[in-house]
Amino acid sequence: QVQLAESGGGLVQAGGSLRLSCAASGRSISNDGMGWFRQAPGKEREFVGGISQSGTNTHYAASVKGRFTISRDNAKNMVHLQMNSLKPEDTAVYYCAAAPVGLSVYQSSYTYWGQGTQVTVSS
Repeated sequence: QVQLAESGGGLVQAGGSLRLSCAASGRSISNDGMGWFRQAPGKEREFVGGISQSGTNTHYAASVKGRFTISRDNAKNMVHLQMNSLKPEDTAVYYCAAAPVGLSVYQSSYTYWGQGTQVTVSS
């Protein structure tokens, strides 16, 4: 069983940056693909990006590619989401999730989810 806890959300002006962190506990996540998802008010949860077990491979949604970067520190059992050039449309609750099957864009691949952290980008 893995418990995931996101942190680092907050209010930022458009063009600013935030770094989200996801701390895992219960067991090592070194064998899991890790993903970040977000859900804006009135919208369905969507894939933001993911990283493979070793960190070698990443994949991003088109809407964030070039602005967001995912990294992981398996020694510390943590995953990070660096968000730059933030836009008001990035406003959402951000979730990290663990996928034992590896890097995936599909929510159904992710077995463990955090509670989410709110990111609000003002214009």
